Amino acid sequence: MQQPSGEDHGKRGSDKMLYLKNGYLIDPASDTEGYRDIMIKEGKVARILPQGASMETILNAEEGQEPVTEIDLQGQYVVPGLVDVHVHFRDPGFTYKEDICTGAKAAARGGFTSVVLMANTKPAVDNPQTLAYVLETGRKTGIHIHTCANVTKGLKGQELTDLEELSRLGAAGFTDDGIPLLDEELLRQALQRAAVLHRPVSLHEEDPSLIRNNGVNAGKAAEHFGIGGSPREAEISMVERDLKIAVTQEADLSIQHISTKESVELVRQAKRQSSHIYAEATPHHFTLTEEAVIRHGALAKMNPPLREEEDRLAIIEGLRDGTIDMIATDHAPHSTEEKERPLTEAPSGIIGLETALSLGIRELVKKGYLTMAELVRKMSLAPARLYHLDAGYVAEGGPADLVVFDPDKEWVVSKFVSKAENSPFVGETMPGVVTYTICAGEIVYRGN
Repeated sequence: MQQPSGEDHGKRGSDKMLYLKNGYLIDPASDTEGYRDIMIKEGKVARILPQGASMETILNAEEGQEPVTEIDLQGQYVVPGLVDVHVHFRDPGFTYKEDICTGAKAAARGGFTSVVLMANTKPAVDNPQTLAYVLETGRKTGIHIHTCANVTKGLKGQELTDLEELSRLGAAGFTDDGIPLLDEELLRQALQRAAVLHRPVSLHEEDPSLIRNNGVNAGKAAEHFGIGGSPREAEISMVERDLKIAVTQEADLSIQHISTKESVELVRQAKRQSSHIYAEATPHHFTLTEEAVIRHGALAKMNPPLREEEDRLAIIEGLRDGTIDMIATDHAPHSTEEKERPLTEAPSGIIGLETALSLGIRELVKKGYLTMAELVRKMSLAPARLYHLDAGYVAEGGPADLVVFDPDKEWVVSKFVSKAENSPFVGETMPGVVTYTICAGEIVYRGN
């Protein structure tokens, strides 16, 4: 089975009525799981009904209804629209890699109805004007586009941005993702101010002073290419330092794209001291090891790098036992020309929105590490709660943000909706075909 086409991307805010019947509903917020029919009206979930309920009876009980589109899901899963709180849409400044429109389409194809953009754009999201541009452009897409603002001005790590003003104008959180925050006192001040604003701070944890060549683990992979690489200590030291600071504060702090077993354990310990500690894992870090870099070169180069098998398994265990709260893609598009450069010159990062759900199904659910409900929670409700988004649940009166997928139907990773194709998974057969992505009651993606 080939990958679903990218057709039928709709617009948000539909007043049409949809009736989804014979779907297997998973709602992580209410722990609901079972066959249900769902009525959608005016962008909201109007009714959740037992399977086989008479649509005609329901409609006859209400006057003045618009025509209804009925869709038989034939037993497919229907879950909250997925939420990715770590994506790069490269807009403004690097739109040859991706832009907000193409990024949103890639998200919809992957089953995501809400995303939070990182702020390392050009100009950076450290000012009201750039923040307004991103949010206004996002409103023109078919999904919910949120964005972080920068912790420091110009991503320089020297002076805090006006966190209060940026929060007031709609910033979902704060990060200098891609660049670690080296000044301890500055981090402490940022956490104190973010706590008052009820906004999370998310951190990229790599000490650049310990890295000779980024994106490649300082181990077997680096030795293969004859380079220095990025040692695990670069991440571990920063995670250890920042968690010591964070457990004394009241702000929510998220460790981004965790990559080492030691970091997982540090987060596990910190969670025993504070309820404000969170961590995210990427699909590539729970799927691949540094062996992938040897096979795929720059297509598997990323920051932090792919590590060893014991690290991969530790990340999976962290997801299983709740140490790692959520799955985030770190969707990082680059041009083909950039990724074809020599390994040490090629930029780090891979795209991930269109393969994330399938990798979660293949690597976590089908191998028995997580139930489907647990996977859905980590890809919807958990990230939504951290960023205070109205998402990640299915309830009457709640947003009609849903994804419908067949977990057993297979597809081949080939062409992408994203502008970029920098993925080490091209050519692989994966389970989990997204058939509908619905945002605010509108079908924004229809697959095969």
